[in-house]
Amino acid sequence: MGQVSAERATRVGIDIGATKTLGVAVGPGGRVLAEVLATTPTGAEEVVATAGAVVDELRARTGDPLTGTLGVGIPGLVDAGRGAVTHAVNLGVDDEWFPIGDRLARRTGARVVVDNDVNAAALGVAAVTGLRDLVYVSLGTGLAAAAVLDGHLRRGAAGAAGEIGHIPVDPAGRRCQCGQTGCLETEASGSALAEAWPATDVPPAQALFEAAAAGDVKAVQVRDRFAARVADAVRLVTLAVDPAHVVLGGGVAQVGDRLRVAVAHALAEQAAGSPFLRALDLPGRLRTVPTDVPVAALGASLLGSER
Repeated sequence: MGQVSAERATRVGIDIGATKTLGVAVGPGGRVLAEVLATTPTGAEEVVATAGAVVDELRARTGDPLTGTLGVGIPGLVDAGRGAVTHAVNLGVDDEWFPIGDRLARRTGARVVVDNDVNAAALGVAAVTGLRDLVYVSLGTGLAAAAVLDGHLRRGAAGAAGEIGHIPVDPAGRRCQCGQTGCLETEASGSALAEAWPATDVPPAQALFEAAAAGDVKAVQVRDRFAARVADAVRLVTLAVDPAHVVLGGGVAQVGDRLRVAVAHALAEQAAGSPFLRALDLPGRLRTVPTDVPVAALGASLLGSER
């Protein structure tokens, strides 16, 4: 397990994803004491009930009442001050602000701090790697980014910092769940990859990269097109905030360094005709998230301590 800084009291972090909810109890020195995984349901109250059950199980496994800070990372627009979320479409939480922090505090008796799930993951990456200036690009069900700049998380005035997946890049493209057309995440996300390369026995990203490595011509084409669109996302965030590092994470990043190599190659190709881009060395800034560390849940456990 990875090591992150932590207070003396055991902290709890919960990463609520579109399909899975992962909770961790983190002890002194950042040691993970217990992990609990559950299926994420649809519906605001159902999400609270599942998160509460995860906390109950963490208490049972650790023998600790865990009444300190409970950090929660959740998709969507998050008002961290109010502990409320909206536009978490994949969770069935949309339009109205849902006070998940208050609901979960009542359910667990803990102090609850809520933030966007990608923000939480960026904090986890910064803690695990020791990097103080990075943009974390999450290739999950959707596409989003979060920035830790000079050691500080940038949330944005409306909590929308890093929502790069909803930048339209193709006027003739597909309609996005956000209501726009041709958004970047319709091409550069785990969902887009799964649609382009369906698989049943293994995760689509794994199936695609293995087929490409084996010389499947169609797989190579799909992989390279996907890598080029991820490279677009990397170029976008680099030109926006110029971070020292860009870290690729999310479900697609479980394929490991093969993803970094493919995206780095695409970045190099895009810079071939541009001395300006070559001078920025975007491929050299690229990293992938440690695959054996639950960075989003660990980052969630740090929420509150960084404010």
